[in-house]
Amino acid sequence: MTRIALDPFVTDLDGESAALRAAGPLAEVELPGGVHVYAVTRHAEARALLTDSRVVKDINVWGAWQRGEIPMDWPLIGLANPGRSMLTVDGADHRRLRALVAQALTVKRVERLRAGIEALTNASLEKLAALPAGQPVDLKAEFAYPLPMNVISELMGVDAADHPRLKELFEKFFSTQTPPEEVPQMMADLGTLFTKIVDDKRANPGDDLTSALIAASEDGDHLTDEEIVNTLQLIIAAGHETTISLIVNVVEALQTHPEQREKVLNGEIPWDGVIEETLRWNTPTSHVLIRFATEDIEVGDKILPRGEGLIISFGALGRDEEQYGPTAGEFDATRTPNRHIAFGHGPHVCPGAALSRLEAGIALPALYERFPELELAVPASELRNKPIVTQNDLYELPVELGCPFGHDA
Repeated sequence: MTRIALDPFVTDLDGESAALRAAGPLAEVELPGGVHVYAVTRHAEARALLTDSRVVKDINVWGAWQRGEIPMDWPLIGLANPGRSMLTVDGADHRRLRALVAQALTVKRVERLRAGIEALTNASLEKLAALPAGQPVDLKAEFAYPLPMNVISELMGVDAADHPRLKELFEKFFSTQTPPEEVPQMMADLGTLFTKIVDDKRANPGDDLTSALIAASEDGDHLTDEEIVNTLQLIIAAGHETTISLIVNVVEALQTHPEQREKVLNGEIPWDGVIEETLRWNTPTSHVLIRFATEDIEVGDKILPRGEGLIISFGALGRDEEQYGPTAGEFDATRTPNRHIAFGHGPHVCPGAALSRLEAGIALPALYERFPELELAVPASELRNKPIVTQNDLYELPVELGCPFGHDA
């Protein structure tokens, strides 16, 4: 089996994903830093592995970890070993740690956030409208980033004053280009910041999920301080990064498919169809690290060996022709059925999926209603991915907004 090295600079994610699919349902890959794992690249096999009890989150199962081959300054160590939380345990411990988060993020409870999300969206649009006319705007920085960060921070009780520091640290956390000598300090700084947030909430509880986690621990649910801190970090990280990429990727998809954009703006194609197709075709999450095999597992005609690491290559399996047919590589907002698994599958499916869909479902129609003449300020071929092997993330999305509401200003 030929090993495929994942590009740390993410210069051609589509080409890389195609190469992974061509390697079969299970591919040997090399992560940045020379770490060898396997990747599942096909939809059906991914669904099966994500519900297979022989594939676990316990890093101590990983042979390379046991042998001391994974250095603590590996740039992706924070994703492979992020500390004890619902992300890194299985079974009863996973259900215990996930329960409160899942209860807070049910579809019904998330719907209660609609009014607040609409208000934040309108405030962001007002700021966009106030920018100097005729100048390109980075839509990612000015619109796609603030909304998810503000929503998840309000949900978790994180002060807006902490946003700049969070942005700085998460940039380093996800990047494959963080110098190894800076990784331990970056991890320590994240731990210090989130510990401070938890300590502040313990002293001054509010109507937020962090306070609820603390209260549950004190009421006998036995969440340790480490589990609370790591859960907070996990939700903040996942709760804004995915939605940022989703909003950016939808705009890019519509701007590069004008015939479908016109039908969306005319109401011929519903926005949820656009969002679901973008989640499949240009998924916000390219690869998810990392699970471990407790025994040899057949995957198609190949074997995932006991003790090896497994990543889920969502960028590859989202365009799997065996699942989506010969048009899998095409963007089609009318595609039905569209049973993608961009938010995962099985016990560890993303608990924030409903919130991400709601945010995108509010923000995108409002953006195009306010700026129907919006256009990319550079050719799509010039848009550059950030060096993040787990997130399908652009450096920026420069656009020209045009006149608000399609009229002269």
